Amino acid sequence: MRIGIVDDDHTMLEFLSRLLEADGCNCDVFRSGRDLLTMLGRESFDLLLLDWNMPDMTGMEILDWVQHHLEPCPQVIMVTSRSDKDDVAAALQAGADDYIVKPESSVVISARVKAVLRRSRLRAPAGRYESFGVYVFDRLHGIVTLHDEPIVLTAKEFALAYVLFRNMHRPLSRRYLMEAVWKTVAELSTRTLDMHVSRVRTKLHLRSDNGYRLQTVFNYGYRLESC
Repeated sequence: MRIGIVDDDHTMLEFLSRLLEADGCNCDVFRSGRDLLTMLGRESFDLLLLDWNMPDMTGMEILDWVQHHLEPCPQVIMVTSRSDKDDVAAALQAGADDYIVKPESSVVISARVKAVLRRSRLRAPAGRYESFGVYVFDRLHGIVTLHDEPIVLTAKEFALAYVLFRNMHRPLSRRYLMEAVWKTVAELSTRTLDMHVSRVRTKLHLRSDNGYRLQTVFNYGYRLESC
C-alpha cells in the first residue's frame, strides 16, 4: 500500500513513516500541503494522512481538493491535535474515513490505518477466484481465463493484470505499478513496465468486444476501463 503523509512537524513525519513502513507500507512524506498536491498530480496513493493545522493550507483544504479532483478519491485519515467534537464531525462529514487525535500510541495508529485499508476497495478477496466480466483470476495458480479458456501469463504479468483489474477506472502511476508488482522502483526501467503492459494488453485481448480497454495516461501511467 502506498501512503502519503503531510505534516509540518518533522518528528511526527518520521514517527508515522517508520511505523507504517514497519507494517509493510510505502510512505512518501511532505512538509506542506502544496507539495502533496503537486505529487498527487504525478503519483497514485491508497491512503493520505493529513495534519489539520499547517502554514500553507489546512488538512481540510487538502481533503476538499482531493474530493473534487481525484476519482476515485484515496482513503483519508486526519491526524491532528484538534480534539473538539465539532472538528471531528466536520472532517468526517467532509469525507475523511477516520480521525486520529495526537498524541496517540503507535499500536492504535497502526490498527486504525489497517482498519481503513481493510474497508477500502483495495482489500484482497478471501476466495481463490475473482471474476471481472468474462475474465476469471485464479489467485492460487496465477491463471487467467477468458471465455473459459486459460491464458498463459508470467507471474509478473499476472500480478500486473490483477492490480489493474482491482483498480478499475483508477489512473495508476508507473511508480505505483512498479512498487505493486516488482516491490521496488530502484534500478527498474519504465521500459520493463511498458513491455509488461503491452504483453498483458495483447495476451488478455483487452478490447471493447471483451468489455475492457487498457488506456495509457500521458506522462502518468495506465488506467483499465470497462466499456
